[in-house]
Amino acid sequence: MVRNVNRRIFLRGLGGACVAAPFLGSLAERGAKAQSLEPPKRLIAMFTHYGCITTRFFPTKSHGPLSAADLAPTTLKHLAPYVDKLLLPRGIRAMNEWTYDMARGQGNDIHNHVGSFLTCQPLDPNSNDPLDEFQPTKIFSPKPIGPSLDHVIAQQLSPDGSPLLLRVAGQSESELSAISYSDAATEYRGGLTPSQAFTKLTGLFAGGAGVSPDTYEAQRGKSVVDIVRHDLDALGRLDMSRADKNKLEAWKALLDDTGRTMTAQCSADSATSLGVTSNHVGAPFPGGDRLSSKLDGTELDGADLSSRLAVLAALCNESPVIVLKYPANFVFSGLGLTLESHRLSHRMDNSGLTARCAPDAIEALLKIDDFYARKFANLVALLSSLDEGEGKLLDHSAAVWFQEMSDGIAHNLNNLPIVQVGSVGGYFKTGCAVNVVDGAADLTAGNSEAFCTPTTTDMVNGVNPIAGTDPALASAPINKYFCNLMNALGVKAGADGFAAVGGAAEVTHFGRYDKTEDFIGGQVNPPIIHDPGELSALRA
Repeated sequence: MVRNVNRRIFLRGLGGACVAAPFLGSLAERGAKAQSLEPPKRLIAMFTHYGCITTRFFPTKSHGPLSAADLAPTTLKHLAPYVDKLLLPRGIRAMNEWTYDMARGQGNDIHNHVGSFLTCQPLDPNSNDPLDEFQPTKIFSPKPIGPSLDHVIAQQLSPDGSPLLLRVAGQSESELSAISYSDAATEYRGGLTPSQAFTKLTGLFAGGAGVSPDTYEAQRGKSVVDIVRHDLDALGRLDMSRADKNKLEAWKALLDDTGRTMTAQCSADSATSLGVTSNHVGAPFPGGDRLSSKLDGTELDGADLSSRLAVLAALCNESPVIVLKYPANFVFSGLGLTLESHRLSHRMDNSGLTARCAPDAIEALLKIDDFYARKFANLVALLSSLDEGEGKLLDHSAAVWFQEMSDGIAHNLNNLPIVQVGSVGGYFKTGCAVNVVDGAADLTAGNSEAFCTPTTTDMVNGVNPIAGTDPALASAPINKYFCNLMNALGVKAGADGFAAVGGAAEVTHFGRYDKTEDFIGGQVNPPIIHDPGELSALRA
């Protein structure tokens, strides 16, 4: 019987093979794949709420090579050191847009639609009332009718079939802001706080005890096959056919290869060098703001600490898809703000649709945008600093910053501010912006400063969303970008083009609809993807 090795360590050492592999005819094929020893490919997604001030976010150039000078006057200036690895996919629309006249999506609560972001699925139950959130009979927490992108990827590529969802700074939140769904109407409850993620990754606090000797050896770089050598040798002494003995030896070689590539940097030393320690994870933050306040005695805040946990998870190959979920409805006291982010996104001191501008609302939102951009740049810097194979950890990954919407008062989903850094082993173009709609270099940056300039206290009007982008523009379906990401990571599809375990084809379809108008009424329209395939303009 195999000795007491941490199950996660053992599974990663297997590299996708199973304990019965010595007796399976597919071993040679598995071994051939393992011999390539290519670094794993990953998606590390950062998700934030309520959009941004789009007029300050985007570089002027929407198509073509980018330089540090292009980023300098924008929110993305912090990414200037990594501009050669930056990709700005411009002109993309997310699905199921809320509108006051029900022109482009379901009714329901204005922010329920975040459930459609990573699923491209309608919500159930449906409300045909665009102001449902203000009604006494409001439909609470409708759920999308299919799984989200992180789970579709993990079902094929993760050892346990699940993504790693990190709740940044350990903030709990309501179902209204959920983005991760393991199946139809099934919100993923496996999101981890920093302390839970630390325990999961290191095992240092499991059951109040330290790691087992075998797990420690694996974390320090010892091959799994060496750890269980005694047990495998005992198995080899049993009476079995020559063919089975040959398969057993081949399996040992397979374990040896995959085990060593996994464990080289997955260690307590790596965690310490990243600043991920039990003292930091459990330490109090001033004022209770674990997100934007600094940890006493360090330069870390709660957001940076969560990012470092994500990087440690990537080093340990914990999952091919890691999601950093930032909280909704947050007061950034560490930035000197007193109004919570949802109200500010509406440019007022409440979450309604019409009111007078809150003082300095635009300036407060720019502080939040800058905070997020700095946190994303810090994540990228860490990924870019760590060696992996012949390159860096970032070179084999896609770090992507997704935002719930474009502008926070318009609630528009076209002209999304998506930022990607990393090519996933050369799959994507980098060092450029790509206008996937028509290749024009002058795509609009939106109209986010239509309300509440420093010299005005005018009325905000969220019913007439003039702060957004003209709905006829910048509307390539996000479904296609999701296909790009899945294919880059190695997800396979069935004959219908949808991702499927056991498939062998390229992914060309995702979600139920790829036209946001089809979401009107919920599921009344038959499922259809009008424009299948990837966004080919993003390919290297």
